Amino acid sequence: MGKEISQLSPLLLLLLLMISSGSAAILSFLNECSYTVWPATFSGNDGPALGDGSFSLAPGQSIQLIVDPGWSGRVWARTGCNFDSSGNGKCLTGDCGSLNCIGDGQPPFTLARFIISLGTTDNTFYDISLVEGYNVGMRIDATGGTTDCQHAGCIADLNCPPELRVVDFFGSVVACKSECGAFNEAQCCCADDYSTPQTCSRTQYAEMFKACPNDVSSRFTCSGSNFLITFCPEEL
Repeated sequence: MGKEISQLSPLLLLLLLMISSGSAAILSFLNECSYTVWPATFSGNDGPALGDGSFSLAPGQSIQLIVDPGWSGRVWARTGCNFDSSGNGKCLTGDCGSLNCIGDGQPPFTLARFIISLGTTDNTFYDISLVEGYNVGMRIDATGGTTDCQHAGCIADLNCPPELRVVDFFGSVVACKSECGAFNEAQCCCADDYSTPQTCSRTQYAEMFKACPNDVSSRFTCSGSNFLITFCPEEL
């Protein structure tokens, strides 16, 4: 199960890394937003939750988590959250129903995806996707890798059109829905009769979201690396 490094003694941390034969990865999270974010994680293939599924990061705060070899999952930032002492509450964007996420989030949100390698010589796959929409800028930096490890990210101003906007109580735009999320039609979602490259044509909305690439050609690989995930990075 993912563990917060800050809560482990140096000796225990060393033992954990030795047990994993060097194949475990460290995911670091840094909040460069001017407001608190609540990063959330959702594990695939029945893998362990990272950081109990969610944690808060104040502006300028960072945290590190140990990730087991072979872990795969999704990471996103929740914003505008309010929770009571029992963990009940909701978030304005990226909400998952409680303080600690046990399921996926409610779009729209900017999404980071990982498939952690099983060994130090295998590749980890990672990317930033706008398939679920956009709420905060994100960047992934690979550190200490042994291959051509590139960064992934999206901080572009999408100029979200009114029909895709999510606004807060004051009318300020806080997120931008994907075309599929906004209209839920087969043509917009490349589903059913529109599920092939020949029938799924690019629309004006797809071109807008292409400002931050989110197709399969934008998935990156890196071997033997740890990763830094930055929310609201100043630059890519």
